[in-house]
Amino acid sequence: MIDRRFFIGAGLAATTLPAAAQAFELEDKFKPTKVRISEKYAPGQLLVLPRAHFLYFVTAPREALRYGVGVGKAGLQFTGTATIDVKKEWPTWRPTNDMIERDPQEYARFKDNDYVQPGGPGNPLGARALYLFQNGRDTYFRIHGTTAPRSIGRSVSNGCIRMLNEHVRDLYERVPVGTVVTVI
Repeated sequence: MIDRRFFIGAGLAATTLPAAAQAFELEDKFKPTKVRISEKYAPGQLLVLPRAHFLYFVTAPREALRYGVGVGKAGLQFTGTATIDVKKEWPTWRPTNDMIERDPQEYARFKDNDYVQPGGPGNPLGARALYLFQNGRDTYFRIHGTTAPRSIGRSVSNGCIRMLNEHVRDLYERVPVGTVVTVI
């Protein structure tokens, strides 16, 4: 049961939260928007422009739904063409060996074991993941949700393409396995 003292203390604590813990507001340009696109991209295809921080889902000839994304840091981005060969809701996650080697402190709990973080709200892959494959082989790059919404519009990931959880849920429902993804 919540008593008066707890209620007042919680209210005071909430008013002194740092800016980082307060509500997040996505810039308008990164909200899903219907846009025109080059005729060379076929309906059903995904196009990612990492430098602009946008992912386009081509919905009809010369029409697309544009989403804001977070992308890989310099030198860690995926480029080229792939297909979505696997889709998962609330995916499990484990950093790659390269990620563990690059940042051993950040990923210490994964070093020298086979621990896999279960899916759920605290998992870095967020609510959904679309797994990118080339020639039937996993690239280890994903289009996925995020627990870090402020990363949208930035180049901060280890190479994956991040979306807000509500946006990746929407995209997940729109694209089937086999969808072509081009990252340029």
